[in-house]
Formats: sequence, C-alpha cells, structure tokens
Amino acid sequence: MRYQIRHAYFEYDDATRILEDINFEIRDSEKIAIVGRNGCGKTTFLKLIAGEVKMINPDSDEDCGISMAGRQEIGYLKQISFPDGSISVEDEIKKSFAPVFACEKRMAEIEEQLKDGEDRRLFAEYDELQKKMDALRGYTWKQDMDIMFQKFGFSLEDLSRPIGTFSGGQQTKVAFIKLLLTRPDIMLLDEPTNHLDLPTIEWLEEYLKSYDRAVVIVSHDRMFLDRVADVTYEIEYHRMKRYPGNYSTFMKLKEEALVKQEKDYEEQQKEIARLTEWIEKWKNTPTKVAATRSKRMAIEHMVKIEKPRRFDTKTFKAHFTPKTESWREVLAARKLKIGYNTVLSEVTFLLEKGDRLAIIGENGKGKSTLLKTLVGLIPALGGTFSFGTNVQYAYFDQQKAVAGPIDPEQTILDNFWDTYPTLGREDVRSALGAFMFTQEEVEKKLGMLSGGEKVRLELCKIFYTKPNLLILDEPTNHMDIMGKDALEQMLKTFEGTVLFVSHDRYFIRQIATGVLDFGKDEVRQYHGTYTEYLEEKDKRGKGLITNNYGGGSSSGPNGKNAPGAGKNNPNSSAKNIPTLDDVFDKKTYYNPGKIQSRMQKQLEKYGQQLEASEARALELEMQLQDPSLGTDFEKLMALQKELDAEHHQQDTLLERMLETELELEEFQTS
Repeated sequence: MRYQIRHAYFEYDDATRILEDINFEIRDSEKIAIVGRNGCGKTTFLKLIAGEVKMINPDSDEDCGISMAGRQEIGYLKQISFPDGSISVEDEIKKSFAPVFACEKRMAEIEEQLKDGEDRRLFAEYDELQKKMDALRGYTWKQDMDIMFQKFGFSLEDLSRPIGTFSGGQQTKVAFIKLLLTRPDIMLLDEPTNHLDLPTIEWLEEYLKSYDRAVVIVSHDRMFLDRVADVTYEIEYHRMKRYPGNYSTFMKLKEEALVKQEKDYEEQQKEIARLTEWIEKWKNTPTKVAATRSKRMAIEHMVKIEKPRRFDTKTFKAHFTPKTESWREVLAARKLKIGYNTVLSEVTFLLEKGDRLAIIGENGKGKSTLLKTLVGLIPALGGTFSFGTNVQYAYFDQQKAVAGPIDPEQTILDNFWDTYPTLGREDVRSALGAFMFTQEEVEKKLGMLSGGEKVRLELCKIFYTKPNLLILDEPTNHMDIMGKDALEQMLKTFEGTVLFVSHDRYFIRQIATGVLDFGKDEVRQYHGTYTEYLEEKDKRGKGLITNNYGGGSSSGPNGKNAPGAGKNNPNSSAKNIPTLDDVFDKKTYYNPGKIQSRMQKQLEKYGQQLEASEARALELEMQLQDPSLGTDFEKLMALQKELDAEHHQQDTLLERMLETELELEEFQTS
C-alpha cells in the first residue's frame, strides 16, 4: 500500500460539505482515474493528497487520517504561472534535476578526495550515489529533457526562450514536462490533456501506461481514461467509491450495481412489509406472542439496504431547429492559405448540408486560425472560400467564452437579456433552463461561474440564434462528462451542419461524419466516421492505399453523397472518391441510370434488413415475457440488451432509408 486516506471529511470555510467519509488508497503502480460532476470536489481531493488542504476531523470514533508507506514523493500538475518570466525554459526545466546535480557534485568531491588515497567509506558512498543516479536517470537527463520537450510540440530552439514569452497554455506544458522529468512516486494530474494536441495525447498515454509508479488523474477525456486507468474512483453525492477497471468498465459496473441494489432493496422492503403485516395481524393473540417477538427482532436485526439513488444525470437538454435551411453546398474552400504573418497551412475542403466535420491535428498548424479566417476575424493570406446560399452561421470560441471580457457583477439572466433585449422574462428563463440555468441559478453572478458554466452560457446564446451552421472551437473544454454527453446528443440531432475543432477523440468518434486532418505535410479531408478515418490513415501509412486525391473532398453523384459512398455505405472506400478539382471544375463522369438503380437497390436492402430486425425484436419481447425467466436476472439483462440493440438498429436503418429516399428524390428532380 503506497498511500491511504481513511474516513476523510472536507468542507469549505462556509461549512459547505464537499467530501464525506472518503476512503481511498493507492497501491503500487496503479493508474487511478477520479471522475464525477463539475463541482463535486475532484480537484479539492487532489489538493488533499498533495497536502494543500487539510481534512476536518469529525466528532467520531472512526480511525481518520492519512498514512503512507515510507516517504512518498508527490508531484502535482496544476495551472501555474512562473514567478520569474525572464528565466530561460531550459533553466526552469533544469530545476527538476536538482537531485541529479547534487549527486554529480558530491561524486566529483569524492573523486577529488580519493586522489589522496583509498577510503572504503568514500567508495561505499560513491557506489550508493551511482545507484541513486541510475534511479534518477541522471546519466541521460539532457537526452530525456530534449525528447520530452519535443514530444510536447516545442522545438529545441525554444529552450533558450524566456519562460514569460510563452502563453499560459504553453507554460502549463512546461510545468507538465518538469513534473514528468521529476518522476515522483505519486503523480497527480488535473486535466492533463488540456492544451495538448492528439499526437501528444497519444504519446502521453503510452508514457503513463509504462510509468513504474502511481498516477492519479482527474480528467473528462473519456478515451484517455479508458486507455490509461486501471482503477476508477467516482465522487457522487459527496461520497467516493472504488471500481476496478477503466472508465468504460466503471460505467458498466456502476449500472449493474445499481440494478442489483434496486432489486435487493425492493425484495427487502417486501419482506419487511410481509413481516410487519404478520405482526399487526397476530400481535394481540396470546399464542403468537413469541412468534411476533421473533419476527419483530428479525426486522430490527436486518442489515438495511439503502434506497438506491439514480445517477446524478442532471444536465442540459435542448433541441434547436435552424430558422432557415441552407442549400446543399454549405462551405467550400480551395487552396485557402491561413495564418497571421506567415502561412501556417493551405486548406481545401468541401462542407455539405448535414455534415459534421471534425478538424484535428497537431498544434500550431492553424486549426483555430482556419475558423477565425472563415468567420472574418483574420484575413486570408491567399486562395478562396465561400459560404453557400442561405447559410447562417454561429461561431463559438472557447477561449473567449471562458476568459473573455465580462462584468463579474452581472447576472446570468441579465447577460443573456443584453444579447436578446426584445425577449420576455419567461422566454429568457426558458432558454437558460434548457442549458441547466434554472430558478435562482439565473441570478448567479458571472464572476462566480466555473469554466463549464461559462461554456454552457455561451452555447445557449449562440444556439438561440438558430443558425444552420455551427462553427465550434473546442466546445467540450471545461465540460464534465455528463455535459459532453448532452452536447453530443444535441449535435447528433441538430438539423444543420457542424464544423468543429476538438482534441477529444471520444467526442469526435461520437459526432464526426468526416475529418479534416492537419498533418505534418498537408491538410487532407477524409469522409466517414473517426474510426474509418483511423483505418484509412493506417492503410495509407502501410502503403495499402496508393491513390492520392490531395486532401480533396468529394461531391456529386459519384462523391460522398452517392449511394455507393459515405454514410449510406459503410464499406465505401476513398479510392472511388474524386478529387476536389473534379468537384470544382465539374469534370466528373457518371452514369445517371446506374446511379438511380443503385439507390433503389439500396432502399430495398434497407427494407429487408428492417423487416428482419423487427421480427427478431418481436421474438425477444416474447422471450422476456416468459414466466420461467422471472428470477433469471442475468438472462433477462442479456435479452434486454439484445432488444435495445435491435431497436437501435431499426432507428439507424430508418434514418438511412430516409436519407436515401431524399437523395433519390433530389436526383430524380435534378
């Protein structure tokens, strides 16, 4: 056991209880995830481990306290600013190697002393120092620093720059590098993937998985937690519970535990009711006195099962329909050069109605710069772009949403009202309520809002404009997992088009119908889901796909909206997709009769699949009604899961049928 907390309580100065009867332990080299809603106390708990806050000692006979196996070096990553901005980055990072330099200095002193003659005591000390240098990786510190510095997206030339010339996000990266190079026994990471691009996140995952000491992580990045964590603690209703496994395993175990607790609770309540009814019936009968007393004692000695509380799933729920419908082509960019003083990237892509295009790639390539160029905040450095007919867009900038100029004394209600001054009070309250600002919460001052609350407020304001194109820059930053789930559902049902930048791979996987990849050498557009993008990119890396369509998009009857490509055909391949030159120059050849026939055959295939799924669902429903399965809980759960899958399959097939019917109708009338 490396570290243990027993029966911890913590509350703020105003006596607001945050953590209650917390039990927590770190074993060996465990990678532990701490999850829970925003405001539940996750960061506070990290501060408790780091010793920055103290647990309160309740009036209790319980064994309360914190214990460690020997001396454990604890390293804590948090948002920081460096006090001396003039010091170089290299000198700042070198502070992490202070124990290495101390060893080197002492070893040099011993070497000088040994010149005067042998001394067994000095030899023994020197041997111990060598072992310590090995443990500290002291002989490779410069190499380790250079490699890690570059892994975080810096160039070696940046080592000589003053730390004060870097942005807040870059300084947080430097702090992270220092922490990793320190190699503490227990590493505490608070939202470690913030400010990191996808390649760096993937590298960090591998580093942490192979780290030979303990790591405790607070993060809302679900895929990161799935790939790194082997233990998950959840904070809910001020309590903490340990689950073996990563985030997905935790969610499964939590649901199973809740279902079992509900069943056990109901059965116990029925038994208590039965015994109570028997007692009431026979309590005045002399011959039943002993039996009555026995049953009353049985009730008193029962270990009462707590009534289960459902998940804390309070989140925002909103559905907005665009005021107007755009035409098919929403946004087209051709050889668009983006940047400030110099060109960062050249971009060519096509965005069509209903697309949800994810912009991903390394930091510094111009992902956010592209969005700012498209909305007119900075000028293009070359090339062209244009919005289609009837396109009305709304732009979300997470940096502005969280750190933009605000009046800290203004309330949420007044801030929204200033944006829409003609609305009535009830309309304003209704709009805010859809984003979880209810009742007295609308009177909360902006200066008191968390980052997640500021993001929700900004999203509420831009959604209320009812655009048909959403341009979103890192919309999930500062959101908790429930908030991300809610936004995913909103965007999935959104009837317009979405163009978004994100580093959250789980979010991208749930939302994206296409990917615009800012790679090292080029910007390339891929069609299909995020999973399909990864598969195609892997094939390209292995040389299995040799065609080159130059990062181009596809359109028209042979493009991604044709029946043999894109979302209507999960087996489609990029090799059949024409280049953007074909799209813009209108040179693509196609056979209208063959295309129409293919669409009709696809519709028939969907109809057959739907009919088969409905028959299977009916069969499952009949099995669920079988009285002999009434007590076979595992079998019932398996049948219900299979039935839910069939219902989901039916919804998907109906959506695809509707899409194909609309495309067929549009094709026939064009």
